Amino acid sequence: MLTKKAQRLRRSRQTRIRIANQGVARLSVNRTNLHIYASVISGDGTKVLASASTAEVEVRNEIGGSGKGGNVAAAQAIGKRIAEKAKAAGVEKVAFDRAGFAYHGRVKALADAAREAGLQF
Repeated sequence: MLTKKAQRLRRSRQTRIRIANQGVARLSVNRTNLHIYASVISGDGTKVLASASTAEVEVRNEIGGSGKGGNVAAAQAIGKRIAEKAKAAGVEKVAFDRAGFAYHGRVKALADAAREAGLQF
């Protein structure tokens, strides 16, 4: 019997293989109960080109103090921020890697906000 985390990691493995074959930068998302993290990783998977999370001090001040990183509003702020950072790093197109998380709630909010801010995927 696989644990919940092992099931999620198993789901994410096939997506990562598919994205690696495309050779494009990937927008990887990780969520915990308290925070949400996003990273833009280079096409060959060796470098993190941009990252954003609700654990950053500026973001915590923007979304209203501590303990508020686990909601949809925070995810939208991170989506907007990661798109701006990716564009500054010269990345326009990415493949979305939800890391086995369901495309729903905070993960969907982050993706939609990144799209609105001009990131293509």
